[in-house]
Amino acid sequence: MVALFDTIIYQPLYNILIFLYNIVPGSDFGISIILITVLLRTFLIPLYKKQIESQKKMQILQPKIKALQEKTKHDKEQQTKQLMELYKEHKTNPFSGCLPIVIQIIFFLAIYRVLINISNSGLTADASQLYSFVTDPGKINQFFISLVDLTKPSIIIAALAAIAQYFQTKMLMASQPVTPKSEDGQPDFAQIMSKQMLYLGPFLTLFIGIKFPAGLSLYWLAGTLFMLIQQILLDKKTSSLKS
Repeated sequence: MVALFDTIIYQPLYNILIFLYNIVPGSDFGISIILITVLLRTFLIPLYKKQIESQKKMQILQPKIKALQEKTKHDKEQQTKQLMELYKEHKTNPFSGCLPIVIQIIFFLAIYRVLINISNSGLTADASQLYSFVTDPGKINQFFISLVDLTKPSIIIAALAAIAQYFQTKMLMASQPVTPKSEDGQPDFAQIMSKQMLYLGPFLTLFIGIKFPAGLSLYWLAGTLFMLIQQILLDKKTSSLKS
């Protein structure tokens, strides 16, 4: 499993990052990280669209789901069976929205390994990991715009990543319709979780950012900004279709 991960994810990312570093003017490692982030996020756009479609289908089904849960609350086995039939009838899967998140985590771990390994090797590329067409750059310049050392934690970049995470989560929450409370007066569980993540997500981003190399925070910041812009464009497209 580890060998498969290295072959199809880690090594390609390693080579893409080094390739970008070789062609970026001024050999700025930070810009190389931003570019590989944009490439990855662009690659994941189809998955992100599927995630949004899945979320919208689940939101539309919420009244039926709540009614079914209330009807079968004393028979969990029957409830599960009828829920599966409901999902099948409407061609949706409550877990399909998790796939993009899992893939993002996998790529995040791969980028983390790339940055840590380059840092631990004295800021030199591992020639054994490079493809034949990727030139070994020798000593790597660890500074971003000649100011930020990407091998050390940066509170500024970590804070910017946390702020971006907050606004992205807030925008996602704003795009979701408000689900009414259930008959017993309890608010929707998904909305409770969303409100908690509005603050928990940025806190975790900041916490991780001040503990790990700034290159990782820069990757997260660039990815979050990309998602923000993507969400803005998607909202504009949705608004134009409604008008």
